[in-house]
Order: sequence, then C-alpha cells, then structure tokens
Amino acid sequence: MDKKYKVKVNDSFDFEFTQEEIEALDTQRTSEKKYHLLQGNQSFKAEVFKSDFLSRNYQIKINSNIYSIKINNELDQLIDDMGLSLGSSKKINDIKAPMPGLILEVSVNEGDEVREGDYLLVLEAMKMENTLTAPRDGVVKSVKVNKGDAVEKNQLLIEMD
Repeated sequence: MDKKYKVKVNDSFDFEFTQEEIEALDTQRTSEKKYHLLQGNQSFKAEVFKSDFLSRNYQIKINSNIYSIKINNELDQLIDDMGLSLGSSKKINDIKAPMPGLILEVSVNEGDEVREGDYLLVLEAMKMENTLTAPRDGVVKSVKVNKGDAVEKNQLLIEMD
C-alpha cells in the first residue's frame, strides 16, 4: 500500500500525494535549502525558508512567491479522523512531587504570574536538587508546601490557574 500525504498550502488549498508521486518528482538539490524542480516542461526554483519538522510546517519560496505548507502523513490523518490531536494535551493545573523529598526553596507565591519554564521550587531527593518549573504560562492559585517540608511522591505542591 502506497503512503499518502495531505498538503495544505496557505491554509486555503488542499492537495493529496502518494509516496510514489513524490518520488517521481524531478528535483535537484542545489544547496542546503535550495532546490531546482522540473514539472511538465516548466522549471522552478524552490527554497525552504522555515521548517518545523515536528509539526510538519514549512515556508517555501517557489520562484518569487512564498507559501506556507502543512503536511499530514497517514498517522496525522487517522488521528484527525478519530477527532483527536497529537498536539493538544490536558492543561496542567497541578504540580505534584515527582518523587519523595525535601522542599529546599519555594520561588513563587499565591497570585504570582509565571511563564512556561519559570522556576517554581527546588526539591531535594536522593541528595540531588531538582528544580521544578512551570509547565505553561499561568497564575499560581495556591502553594501547598513551605521550605523545609518533607513531601511524598505525587503530593500536590502547587496549583495553577
């Protein structure tokens, strides 16, 4: 069975290609991000401006026009058909202890605004200091621990809004 890809260009135009059709393209790489394509007696110059491999989003310049391209493989299509999404996940509101340990430092207070990656607290476990960070942007709803508290695995440490 031949793999199929769905391609959306500029959020407006939809195309579907098979692996065989893609491999049949007459392309020549001219540099790291530049290509020369032949299609039906026409010549095209293509350049990859931006690429996000994980989300399969690309910005490609063909001749003098720039196109935004989103590629969905068979797995992406199946997930869409099932009404699911790989990128969407449950919003994390509770920060829990990943292991038993001792709270060495609490860097936030109730009502503080935090950005994804901001330091929340330091947990010492097995003679190692582990810094817990904010999983997303938000506001600290409550802090359930204080410096010096001993905590158990999965104990609630911080709630976020």
